[in-house]
Amino acid sequence: MRAAWYEKNGAAREVLKVGSLPEPLPGPGEVRVRIHASGVNPSDVKARAGRLVIAPQMIPHSDGAGIIDAVGAEVAGERIGERVWTWNAAWRRSNGTAAEYVVLPQDQAVHLPDNVSFEEGACLGIPALTALRAVTMDGSVFGRTVLVAGGAGSVGAYAIQFARLYGAAHIVTTVSSAQKAEICLRLGADDTINYKTEDVVDRIKGIANGRGVDRVIEVDAATNAKMLPEIIAQDGLWVIYGSSKPDISFEFFPMILAGTAARFFIVYEMSPEVRAETVSALHSQLRSGLLRHHIAEIYALDDIAAAHEAVESGKTVGNVVVSLSPTPS
Repeated sequence: MRAAWYEKNGAAREVLKVGSLPEPLPGPGEVRVRIHASGVNPSDVKARAGRLVIAPQMIPHSDGAGIIDAVGAEVAGERIGERVWTWNAAWRRSNGTAAEYVVLPQDQAVHLPDNVSFEEGACLGIPALTALRAVTMDGSVFGRTVLVAGGAGSVGAYAIQFARLYGAAHIVTTVSSAQKAEICLRLGADDTINYKTEDVVDRIKGIANGRGVDRVIEVDAATNAKMLPEIIAQDGLWVIYGSSKPDISFEFFPMILAGTAARFFIVYEMSPEVRAETVSALHSQLRSGLLRHHIAEIYALDDIAAAHEAVESGKTVGNVVVSLSPTPS
């Protein structure tokens, strides 16, 4: 099979290889997916660059979409031919979706509705599930004011939509350009704040009439922690899925006065119960046809290094996908 892999950590063009590897076979309880599209996420490029320990040979990418073409024992034969999307393919495993075939435990290959393309399906495992969990955990956003930090990002774009679909009264997002602001408004944001040219705290105080926001969906806790006490409403929730630095610092007294709750989570380590609940909710939203997928670039497998560089640059607006599709999806 055609695949991409690396055998040591380093720069994309120095360590990523593209060539032929043996086709994997499914074991008991497993399915084999013929991958049509593979999603490239920040965690994938960080793992390759050296943040995570790798196996002797690592096929990257956790997210992907394709068709089940073989099943192992204890898996219903009816699943052969099913369109699916994947989650955690490369988490604590060495065989991700940057290959023509990937073998996974059957529950990690989830039915993909016919109204969702393979390229869109490759954006679900990390970005969409992270966004949905951030919007729905620990209480409803119905009637609430929600701040999505980095709304034009791969997670943020979905978070804006889920906040709207789940009944948020007002959605505010931070952006770094007019182009990103326009995208966020189209996705359902009510207000955008350019954090490079505007005072975020002052803008939020004005938008929220001095009350603050009820929920912050946070992409960079280390950078934004200091302003949190000034923008969070009484008993507000700070949902954190990312940070640019390992250490986070904030003042204790303002946080305890506001009764602020800080909730950390990583999409890879959802409990089975939460995973099942979130996947089911996502499936319902996909079938509704209301969810929009913001794909920035699609690369060929031979150009996987360029795809990694695009994600690393931070300049790409939307999801990056590597296509392995033999036919249009």
